[in-house]
Amino acid sequence: MNIATKPIIARRSPGPDGEKIITLAALAVGGQGGGVLTNWIVAVAEANGYRAQSTSVAGVAQRTGATIYYIEMCRDTGRMPVFSLSPSIGDVDILVASELMEGGRAIMRGFVTPGRTTLITSTHRIAAVSEKTAPGDGRMDETDVYEAMGVAADQLVAFDMETVAKQAGSVISSSLLGALAGSGALPFDRASFEDIIRASGRGVDASLRAFGEAYDIARGDKPAPEAPTAEERPLPVLNVPEGLKASWSALEKRLTAMPQDIHEMTGLGVKKVVDYQDVDYGHQYLDMVEKAVALDAAPYEMSIAAAKYCARALCYDDLIRVADIKTRASRFERVKDEVVVKDDQLLRLTEYFHPRYEEFTTTLPRALGRFMQNRKSIEAFYTKYLDKGRRIRTDSLSGYLALWTVSSLRPLRRKLLRHDSEMTHANTWFSKTLEIAQTDKALATEMLTNYRLIKGYSDTHTRGMSKFARVMGAVDLLKGRADAADWMRRLRTAALDDVEGDKLDGALQTVKSFAE
Repeated sequence: MNIATKPIIARRSPGPDGEKIITLAALAVGGQGGGVLTNWIVAVAEANGYRAQSTSVAGVAQRTGATIYYIEMCRDTGRMPVFSLSPSIGDVDILVASELMEGGRAIMRGFVTPGRTTLITSTHRIAAVSEKTAPGDGRMDETDVYEAMGVAADQLVAFDMETVAKQAGSVISSSLLGALAGSGALPFDRASFEDIIRASGRGVDASLRAFGEAYDIARGDKPAPEAPTAEERPLPVLNVPEGLKASWSALEKRLTAMPQDIHEMTGLGVKKVVDYQDVDYGHQYLDMVEKAVALDAAPYEMSIAAAKYCARALCYDDLIRVADIKTRASRFERVKDEVVVKDDQLLRLTEYFHPRYEEFTTTLPRALGRFMQNRKSIEAFYTKYLDKGRRIRTDSLSGYLALWTVSSLRPLRRKLLRHDSEMTHANTWFSKTLEIAQTDKALATEMLTNYRLIKGYSDTHTRGMSKFARVMGAVDLLKGRADAADWMRRLRTAALDDVEGDKLDGALQTVKSFAE
């Protein structure tokens, strides 16, 4: 066999001729330029006389999973190397993660090895779908991840590379490449990396700025950017049309007459419900809050809870609300800011919808909605031909108008089946709470707070309603007990802690055991 094409077995330590295969895995979330980063690294290796191979294993769309890009490279000695197609546990020299928790997951998978692996990760967060769909606060604790990185990695380069990229007007792939070059984990000089960026021909200046900034930070020549502080949200301001100012003034007078302790929360609540529906809806909201105030006393903790969660109950998420939010100018501005759209670029925005038959029928007038819900043949037809995902381009006139038309149904909301069922549910919950408040305001406060279990729409809303019903079902078991409020809070916490509801099952069994 010709020695020039004679294969060699991939070695993870230097072979007899000084050959060593360098292994690099990169974990990137959709839209972060993981493919571009991989191509850059391969191009740099080849430009420096190395043979390189890259593969990728795609994750689920967007933030439910990251794509794993894998690169192997070795110096070109004239013989054809045999490269692996995927990373192996304990066999990765360099791990690049585009987000903090992806770095943590790489450690859990065994891709970061003490004494071997250089870990390069951005410390910013992109919430995973599992974090977003958690009933309560599903955000993962970052402290454990930082501790694990300090133990598992041989060399650690960690800072907010997303902020570095945004400040340079680029994307994170550029700053990740800069951190990789600055770490010294690859035997290539800075100029090699910069030449490859220039050769790419797109967004060169911004990419070089992000690369250079991250390179200097990784080498310790510059401090890492400070974590961005949470911006204080300005109080919502309603632009009241001239014809409605008199009605709005009547709402403000009712708000002013309430105790000072609840002004802030009630003010936010009334603005929310009026923005959601209309001024009359604001009066309906204040009617509920005033009933709670009549049974309360300073410091008005129950009334504050009523002001917060009555607004939440009245502003449920239906198709009209979703369409309204997705067609607001403020949302387009927020998306442009998040994806860093430049003045000379166009934003293409696709919305994903999958309305179930129940959501479709409840957005109809009461009589028609009930009629269709009782017709299995219509449901079967809908399921077979219409129950499928919809992709609507809101950057197009037709797509935008389709959603705007749905949002324009807001004046008709009170006549729809969904509004009827939501108000029946909210009124039952609030009436029960007021009944309990006459003897136990602490328990009533917890009952009001239970409405935080209900959020979202479709399956998320259904799961929330189920947990809410189970937690509220314990009221009759707990009332009259000195620790009733504490146990109600424990039940809600258990319901918020996991999606499946196993913790809630256990907590309910405990309540039933001592109640019986």
